[in-house]
Amino acid sequence: MATEPMLSDKLKQQIRDAQQQLKAALPHYHNRPGQNKLIAEMANIVAGQYHRHDRIGLIEAGTGTGKSLAYLLATLPVALNQKKTLVIATATVALQEQLINKDIPFFRQHSAIEFEYNLVKGRSRYACIERLKQHLIQPDLLTSAERSQAVILQTLYQAWQQRDWLGDRDTLPITVDDALWHSISADPYHCSKHDKRHHQCPFHLARAEISDAQLLVVNHSLLLADLAAGNAILPSPEDCIYVIDEAHHLPACGRDYFAAFAQLNHPAVWLDKLGALANQLIQSLPETSLKDLLKLDDHRNELLSLLKPVERSLNDFQSRWFSSLEQTDHRFEHACLPKLWQQQAEPIASCAQKTLNLLDKISAAISEVALTAAKRKHQSKVVQELSQLAQKLEQQHALWQLYAQPQPEPAYQARWVVRDDQQQLTAHASPLSVAGTLEQLLFSTAHACILCSATLTVLNSFDPVKYELGLNAHPGLRTLRVDSPFAYQQRGVIVLPKMQHEPTANAYTDELISLLPAYLPEHQGSLVLFASYWQMQQVAGALRQKGLSLLVQGEASRQTLLNQHNENCQHNRTSILFGTQSFSEGLDLPGKLLTNLVITKLPFAVPTSPLEAAMSEAITRKGGNPFVQLAIPATARKLVQACGRLLRQEQDQGRIVILDRRLVTKSYGKAMLDALPPFQRQIDY
Repeated sequence: MATEPMLSDKLKQQIRDAQQQLKAALPHYHNRPGQNKLIAEMANIVAGQYHRHDRIGLIEAGTGTGKSLAYLLATLPVALNQKKTLVIATATVALQEQLINKDIPFFRQHSAIEFEYNLVKGRSRYACIERLKQHLIQPDLLTSAERSQAVILQTLYQAWQQRDWLGDRDTLPITVDDALWHSISADPYHCSKHDKRHHQCPFHLARAEISDAQLLVVNHSLLLADLAAGNAILPSPEDCIYVIDEAHHLPACGRDYFAAFAQLNHPAVWLDKLGALANQLIQSLPETSLKDLLKLDDHRNELLSLLKPVERSLNDFQSRWFSSLEQTDHRFEHACLPKLWQQQAEPIASCAQKTLNLLDKISAAISEVALTAAKRKHQSKVVQELSQLAQKLEQQHALWQLYAQPQPEPAYQARWVVRDDQQQLTAHASPLSVAGTLEQLLFSTAHACILCSATLTVLNSFDPVKYELGLNAHPGLRTLRVDSPFAYQQRGVIVLPKMQHEPTANAYTDELISLLPAYLPEHQGSLVLFASYWQMQQVAGALRQKGLSLLVQGEASRQTLLNQHNENCQHNRTSILFGTQSFSEGLDLPGKLLTNLVITKLPFAVPTSPLEAAMSEAITRKGGNPFVQLAIPATARKLVQACGRLLRQEQDQGRIVILDRRLVTKSYGKAMLDALPPFQRQIDY
């Protein structure tokens, strides 16, 4: 008998009881009406109280509302009752770690709700222990640079054997650089589940645990990858209740995931390697694979014949696309490709896919061949090459598949070519919007979906995010905004000092250098946010000459800077952090770690990237205004996020200094100011 898809009295009581248990376990807890509202609304949405089939919610929950515990309380009891899997997707590693290491263990310990949970990560986050062993046995598989780090590999292997390391990148006992990690990470070619030697590899062990869990934590990219792959890892959407936290990142994350790039010049270099590989495999694989190897060589020749005309065409195009040595990219206006490329796109994509399918088949045959120890060394080299060539083929397939899609007017893709220092040319494609894809893969099929963030609205409206996510046509869509419980009026002030210049003026940087020392008080923790790395360095250099001690982003690792800042503040020393956009979100500096926040200028993005330019172009072609529809909403959201660094706990206090007079001189300024938390305001005229 099907479970009643409404919020029964029994379920409501279970949620209330769990909340009481959690309250009792939380020190200094006091009742928060906002959190109660979140719990009730989210539970009603996922239980189908508002709409029996269209269970989607957009929830903006301000800092301090207890959002994570609220969505666990609201959704997990319903998921367990409906026999659905709760999938929580986050954008940042920091929130994933907070959920897995703190919030969920606390919830399970004190809520009296029984459930299993697991963190799900992409394959490349895990090491292949068999691959690591082969590197230790056969150091000639490594590059000379990697061989010099053999002691690191030995340390990792010992840590794995002694169970001091979980075998993933996030619990590494020592520092491992990107190149070395890539040489030992799991991929389908090195770490096949068909090969019994790999059954105890970290990736396969981790995947085996997923089926027992009722709650899974993933990141946005893995969620999108799994949806696109037809649910290879997670349960199908109709069997899941999703909580997508930090949901304001989902559109950009989707564009990144569904984008593609591939190298255009010198295709013969890597395709010849594929031919040589096929010849080597003829000697070691059984006769049953001979037909596949011959087909592989045919496909390789076909692909080369398709890519060669594209390569030759570059000689004619380069001088037009790159008129100066400084120019590094060329965007195809309205996504209009050269005619030859349009003709070749579908055949290239199709041939690359056929070749990939054969490589998968041959890879499975390799893993089934019983080898002596002497031959295993040769096999490892072959598999390594196979993996690298498969990656090249995947890139070509993804790119030309996007290029094969006809573009109406206005285009829905951005397409461009990038030239690097070695004159390598890489072609790129990216969707301008993923609204349709998200609708098809997620929203139209999910059992229920809650999208939440502290910054979902733009200028106090949900409309922009509804449009970005493709949620305008959902009859059951519910929106809720719960403000932070913090006493902003009593705890903080926004100061807009009088200034001679706006940020667009040439003399603005000099005025910053002159004015900033007056707004960096002694014996306090300050964070100064810059919109450009160049300007940050200019100001830092000048202020150091005036005798100020600074902690500047890029001069040490983020964690090293934060540790030093923490040390300074704990001893009541003056501590001044300089950072750019990445320091304006996800940075938690409670209490005395931040009492003085300085925002040098509104974080308008310069639309120089080909993707941003294409998005602006599409809006213009539709008769819109890119500055109003793209730049102002994006900047308003970033400003709210930046101001959110100041108060992290209810007892925090401090001030925000904004050195950008456009908030009072431009027509959009008042709307941006009104979208900020209700701090006191001090505007100097």
